[in-house]
Amino acid sequence: MTLNTNQRPAASEPMGQIATSRARIWDLPTRAFHWLLVLAVIIAAKTGFFGPANSLDWHLWSGYAIGALIVFRFVWGLFGSEFSRLDRLFGALRQLPEHAGGLLRLRPKHYLGHNPAGSLMIIALALVLLAITATGIIVLGGVEKQGVLAAVTSYDLGHLAKGAHQLLAYLLMAMIVGHLVGVFGEILLLRVPLVRGMITGWLPVPSDTLRSKWRPARPMLALLGAGFAVIAIGAPLLPLSGLPAHGVPTPVVAGSTYAKECGACHWSFHPSLLPKASWKLIMSSLDQHFGDDASLPEKSAAKISGYLQANAAETADTEPANRLRDVNPDDPTRITKTQFWQRQHHELASNLFTNAPVKSKANCAACHRDALTGHFDDQAIDIPQSTQTGDSP
Repeated sequence: MTLNTNQRPAASEPMGQIATSRARIWDLPTRAFHWLLVLAVIIAAKTGFFGPANSLDWHLWSGYAIGALIVFRFVWGLFGSEFSRLDRLFGALRQLPEHAGGLLRLRPKHYLGHNPAGSLMIIALALVLLAITATGIIVLGGVEKQGVLAAVTSYDLGHLAKGAHQLLAYLLMAMIVGHLVGVFGEILLLRVPLVRGMITGWLPVPSDTLRSKWRPARPMLALLGAGFAVIAIGAPLLPLSGLPAHGVPTPVVAGSTYAKECGACHWSFHPSLLPKASWKLIMSSLDQHFGDDASLPEKSAAKISGYLQANAAETADTEPANRLRDVNPDDPTRITKTQFWQRQHHELASNLFTNAPVKSKANCAACHRDALTGHFDDQAIDIPQSTQTGDSP
């Protein structure tokens, strides 16, 4: 099949000194993939770099969309129309030296579809985006205790993946800048409307290339390929999604001795927020409990002490449990004196902890809807609007 130039009247226009005609280069699925990917990356970047913690859902769904789009692009690269095919992308890499020489002379050759540098960038972007998606899923499972890998991923592995996820995100931003420079460089040097072409699908091509063979899309095979990809990816992961998350603590039980006795004066801190040694110090000095006498009958004190030891930070694998084990040596019984707590809250307004309805740094449940569970999910953060004004501490 020859290049499709019949759907629009051919029009000659200069491209350097080359006579050109318009041709349909980018098919609709490829163009839709491109712009949907742009949107998903923008949302992921905004929520990842600048969004508040409770925007995690937006970050997750944009990440899932990126992964799904890359899988789709791989399938469409096997069964799509000519200039969407993967073999054209990889085949163009053989001409990289020639293309680089043309760029150095500021006289690059015109290529149908992606030029060699563009092909290399597309392949690299796809690989980096897949790596970002994969590390993000590991972070979600290990650090956030959510997602399909939550049952089999430790906090340590999730934390390690988080570092890689962040480095890859910065690499992606640098690659996007390079991609934009390449696109606008080609627009200037060859006077090819690439951006418009990725919107409409039409681009000017040298007239002497119109006899080139163009393989048509095979949408039914693409649909079957997409179904196979979904099964191949989902089959091993779906059973994991129904398992309980690894290392998630047991929620504080309303009406328990601990909840009744400690909750009578303040919010009942989840035991996983302090290590065993800190709870032991607290329970051994109830007569001087942060400036008050909180002495309890011996039987109740012993029961509460046992509960705290059995559910302390060492027994859980959540992010708060892991990070709050590193207490302040000068004040090991105060959660709010740990570096982790202070780093997580340093951007909040100074009046947050003095005005209603929060009133105190000890009132975790005022902003964390799931505080009694010990999860402290980012999506469960709900900071009262009336307290968000004022200078940061």
